[in-house]
Amino acid sequence: MIAPRNHSRRGIPLRAVIPNAVTALALCVGLTGVRFAIAGEWEKAVAAIVFAGVLDGMDGRIARMLKGQSRFGAELDSLSDVIAFGVSPAIILHLWVLQYWPRFGWIFALAYAVCMALRLARFNANIDVEDQPHKSAGFLTGVPAPVGAGLLLLPVYLWMASDRQWDWLHNYYVVAPWAALVAFLAISNVATFSWTSLRLRRNVRLEAIVVIALMGGALVSAPWHTLTVMSSLYLALIPFSVLSYARVKRLRAVAAGAPPVDGVDAQR
Repeated sequence: MIAPRNHSRRGIPLRAVIPNAVTALALCVGLTGVRFAIAGEWEKAVAAIVFAGVLDGMDGRIARMLKGQSRFGAELDSLSDVIAFGVSPAIILHLWVLQYWPRFGWIFALAYAVCMALRLARFNANIDVEDQPHKSAGFLTGVPAPVGAGLLLLPVYLWMASDRQWDWLHNYYVVAPWAALVAFLAISNVATFSWTSLRLRRNVRLEAIVVIALMGGALVSAPWHTLTVMSSLYLALIPFSVLSYARVKRLRAVAAGAPPVDGVDAQR
């Protein structure tokens, strides 16, 4: 008797290759930013990190749209984020100003890259964990990797927005503490807003479309001013996200029959 042939097809379906290719492209673009920084082309270096962030925001949506999610894609995405938003921005900032602080400047660049790697390792370790209070409430834990890279380069945005006239920004005594703060925000337990969980009211949809379109135009015509405003707005929203999560946690405690917790408690 002849055994029936196994007609199962081996290999990766095309719908899974496309989002992974976008993720790999984000990795390449992030590393290309380092190449531009070595050549002293700071505008192109920063633009590469921003473009990598755009690609990072697309790959997950493409994967869900094509139903091409996979554990391989999740691992590749984290590795890409470490390089594009951890290593590359750290090297760019080091080449921009931290290299002029002998011995100590490199430590701050390393601290940011290590903290970003730790953040992404924590994210991978918690993928299958059911008890995630922040995620279940629609919040993120700490500052996400692409946003962290954008915040790290805020001094560069300001410097280029001033036509390189604000020399006080090109100072490692200013940049090093800023890098340390962003590194802390990346690994902190601070609850931050998740853009995917935000819902707009029906009566403001058109206004939101207009705002997004204007922001796109502003990024083209005045990129450094626009990135400065966007980064500043995100920083200003962090206290509101902390208070919002504290309110959600109090409501959950009341619903569960436990006494409400006063103030903003230590978040897990």
